[in-house]
Amino acid sequence: MTLIYFVLILGLTVFIHEFGHFLMAKKNGVYCYEFSLGMGPKLYSFKRKNDETTYSLRLFPIGGYVQMAGEEIEEDKNIPVEKRMQSKSVFQRLLIVLAGIFNNFILGIVLLLLMALIYGAPETKPYIKSVDKAYNAYKVNVREGDLIKKLNNKTMKSIDDVMLEFQLLKQGSSINVELIDKKGNKKNVTIIPTKVTENDTERYVYGIGFDSEIHKGFINSIKYTTSKFGSTIRNLYKVIGKLITGKLGINSLSGPVGIYNVVGEQSKQGFENVIYLAAYISINVGFVNLLPFPAFDGGRALFLIIEAIRKKPINQKTENIIHTIGFALLMLLIIVITINDIIRLF
Repeated sequence: MTLIYFVLILGLTVFIHEFGHFLMAKKNGVYCYEFSLGMGPKLYSFKRKNDETTYSLRLFPIGGYVQMAGEEIEEDKNIPVEKRMQSKSVFQRLLIVLAGIFNNFILGIVLLLLMALIYGAPETKPYIKSVDKAYNAYKVNVREGDLIKKLNNKTMKSIDDVMLEFQLLKQGSSINVELIDKKGNKKNVTIIPTKVTENDTERYVYGIGFDSEIHKGFINSIKYTTSKFGSTIRNLYKVIGKLITGKLGINSLSGPVGIYNVVGEQSKQGFENVIYLAAYISINVGFVNLLPFPAFDGGRALFLIIEAIRKKPINQKTENIIHTIGFALLMLLIIVITINDIIRLF
């Protein structure tokens, strides 16, 4: 089942992304050579009547692509000029480039809403559900029902924000917390974690648990979906920022092997967790593709914005070479991440 879930999640995420590019390209009259689900050797392909595009299924379900006229380094003289990407306006090309990202965000939102409607919407606000009397949090007057407003002077809007902040803390660090109690009174405390050892493994415990109440109904599902989408985008922004500045290493990232492992763990918790993971991965793919790095959709969008500012297109061969180099670097990064994932398994 883990393998089935893994293939379905990655396949759906990639299909929706590439389908966005494909639909927008077709809508704007761009010639599409191939629409492929998967990478590597071709397993199956077909063509529709009066349609130039070859539809393919390839061996490895970890990617996919749309091959459009005008993306190749060497110009294809067999394709009419008006059907090449370069002949389209900057706005049209920008729509084509960003359509995949938009589709991934929509898929994530739909899956979150679907999960909430079927299984109920978990509480997203960081209300404290339990406080262990054995730890420092209770001693500094943290109580059940308190709402966390700030951690280390950073505003917290959701449980996700709080959990990420705790994960990014240096091991053993104390944390300043601004709380609102049940009566609406504000209180500021500093929680010092307690070091505990379990199975020869040391960890630090703050002694608090969060509200996981399930809310039913359409309105609550909408609120949950909006909050969850917002917190996911905020936290991705924080994590990417820390990766760029070097405050987080590439060991924090996971590739296909790591994702497979996570899918297996989440599937043990119930199918609703699989739906949530699919939504989370889809939003991740959309967000990462927004980054202005060559080979990403965001990198292609950046070149289009530069072209609009210059009022002159960038040399196509130069741009394609830059994207090819970016893609090679991206593949190298994936190889390193995959090696790290395999090492972690053992």
